[in-house]
Amino acid sequence: MPLPPTHFSGTRIDRAAALRRDSAALAAAWQDSAARFLPVWDARCLIHDAAAARLTRADLGALLPPQGIFLGLEEGRPLFAIALAGPEPPAIPGEFGGLRELIGRVAEPDAGLLVYARAMVNWHRQHRHCGACGGVNQVEDGGFVLACSNPGCGQRSFPRLDPAIIVLVHRDRHCLLGRQASWPAQRFSTIAGFVEPGESLEDAVRREVAEESDIQVGECSYQASQPWPFPASLMIGFHAMAASDAIRTNDAELAEARWFTREDLAAGAVVLPPRASVAFRLIEAWFDAVPGPGLATLGHDGAFLRPAGATPEQR
Repeated sequence: MPLPPTHFSGTRIDRAAALRRDSAALAAAWQDSAARFLPVWDARCLIHDAAAARLTRADLGALLPPQGIFLGLEEGRPLFAIALAGPEPPAIPGEFGGLRELIGRVAEPDAGLLVYARAMVNWHRQHRHCGACGGVNQVEDGGFVLACSNPGCGQRSFPRLDPAIIVLVHRDRHCLLGRQASWPAQRFSTIAGFVEPGESLEDAVRREVAEESDIQVGECSYQASQPWPFPASLMIGFHAMAASDAIRTNDAELAEARWFTREDLAAGAVVLPPRASVAFRLIEAWFDAVPGPGLATLGHDGAFLRPAGATPEQR
């Protein structure tokens, strides 16, 4: 049975896609006194009173840029993401921080909203120029289209995500977990990797597992997906049945990979990924399939790890 919605995916706003293409309605929404603005500065989001900071025009004053990215309607109020510049955090109510620092301090719907706002602001920052001719891009459709200003080009760009599979491989009473070299000695997680061109999700599962562990995979079943904004991935989660059991790390992705029983996990033999991750949810669903205390009650999940040398977008 597929898992319930994952962290970052619980936004409760109406994205109002039709309104993006109505320039007059968008202009009115921008000027609406009820409009709220989610600021992003240096790839950092803003929280205030343990919630995503939804600022007013008065809160921002002269800091409000001439345009923003229309995220949708929240309880009928227009909601925009805005990019703020400057070498220091702007002096506005709240606290700026990377998503890894903030996500445990806000409710799940707000975490999803911060992910949404930052993803759109980062996409704009990374696509200021046309990828076909180098011309300057212009904003259309409320920020969901970047159109080349060169009349001889006409290239239109749309927000993109990098699809990646993430899979818990299991066999009999064991599950397969791996550890990256940069992680603490006891930190283990599921296997993951980006989907390549010309590849189905199931093909990507089988290839990644074989590349990283030499384990051959048979049946694959989709479980859940999760927006993963570090910087712009969509994690597509699977359970997969192993058809072999001899492990050999074939590339530099993993420092080690091992089979673990439920008893191993219950005893805290390893530190698992953070509870907000789809990786934890995949392990939890397998672990909880037998009677006994649920995995989430045992407290063996770890904190979010920041990659060495992480850019602001990876925080």
